[in-house]
Amino acid sequence: MPLIPEEPQIHESAQGPRVTPASGRTAPTPRPVPGPRPAAPPRPGRPGPVRPMPAQRTPREPVVATPGPSAKPAAPAAVTPQIQLVPAPAQGALDAAEEAVDLLLESGRAPGEVLVITTGDPHPWAAHELSFGEAAYWAQHDAGDDVFYADAALAPRAASRPVVVVAVNGGSGDAAATALPVALGRAGALLIVCGNPQQINSVLAAGV
Repeated sequence: MPLIPEEPQIHESAQGPRVTPASGRTAPTPRPVPGPRPAAPPRPGRPGPVRPMPAQRTPREPVVATPGPSAKPAAPAAVTPQIQLVPAPAQGALDAAEEAVDLLLESGRAPGEVLVITTGDPHPWAAHELSFGEAAYWAQHDAGDDVFYADAALAPRAASRPVVVVAVNGGSGDAAATALPVALGRAGALLIVCGNPQQINSVLAAGV
């Protein structure tokens, strides 16, 4: 019998891709399974500003006020009034006082700023007002609208005024010594004394 030569067998790997008779498409080659991704290297970043750590605060001790020595307000300095002497005899002292009052009013002094004290006979105005009673007399004084006249006996009751005029027009031997200290205490700015200069200076030298 003749021998029929056998067809050489070709392995599938050498034959190439298979063709599926139904669809005629080439079978896809299997893809390798991806392995794990390598870790990405760290990206260089910008160095930000570094804030210093806040320092620990030391608790403050409460401030205790220490009472100091109490300061006493300074007492106001006593103002010594200016003293003017108008030479005049005892009989003319009241007229000299009237002229002094006129000059004061002409210079701008208000009538209510002037007090006139007499050591002898009272001023006619004072005698007239006292004839209506002491209440009416002192009501004129309290009103303070006009020149007020008082003798040495009533002068301590009178209030202070900027200007005091004293008429040393007689009276007892110590009348001037009694009236001048009162007048000095009532005068706020000016004391005018009308009378005998020797008598007045002797009283002033005695510490009035």
